[in-house]
Amino acid sequence: MSLAIPGSAGRSPAAGDARPAPKPRSLGGAGRLVARAWRKSSVAGLAIYALALGGVLGLASADWATRGGYPFGGVRIGAWTAWPRAGAAQSDPYTRAVNARRGEIPLAVGEGLLLTASVDDQGQALDAACSYRIGGGTPPARAWTLTVAGRGPRDPGRPAVREGFTSTEILRSADGRFALVLAPEVQPGNWLPSPRDSGPVRLALRLYDTPAAASVGSLDRDSVPAITRLGCAS
Repeated sequence: MSLAIPGSAGRSPAAGDARPAPKPRSLGGAGRLVARAWRKSSVAGLAIYALALGGVLGLASADWATRGGYPFGGVRIGAWTAWPRAGAAQSDPYTRAVNARRGEIPLAVGEGLLLTASVDDQGQALDAACSYRIGGGTPPARAWTLTVAGRGPRDPGRPAVREGFTSTEILRSADGRFALVLAPEVQPGNWLPSPRDSGPVRLALRLYDTPAAASVGSLDRDSVPAITRLGCAS
């Protein structure tokens, strides 16, 4: 005699009590479009971010490389640095960028030679708040100019009295040597006013029609003007 279990009618004995796992619901047409658009927007956003970051870093590095002097091709002579290739037609792109940023027309190789100085003979940075004696001799040249270029805008409250000297107007001693003073206050003799109350300063010595342009390596420390710090404002 068999007993019937209530509720077991119609159930297959082989099936047991196990139930099949529910199948994942598939996205509808609208859902697939939204997912595809999200993936595309993520890729586009990442690309835009990478381009923007690369542009900012590129502009920042270009500004840093062209903000001061020429980054390559200098020959150090005491406190001065000669730039024999600054005006060459085959100069590097950074040199051309510096010339374009300054708005200057550099001396060509056959025209002359440019020397710059941003430190004194002791290696200390030139400061507009300090006084310096700049003098001695220069390499042989038909003419030369010595100017203060600075590294920043001129103080608008300071009158532009003088920005440099030429070889024809500077006062000289009996032996033909010269001495000028770069200082914020008026000085007797050859006085070159500082462009601002404080901050870095750069000097530029331009030699015109000089044989030194073809033989920069022959110049030594005694052939360029000495730069001596006299004192600084307290």
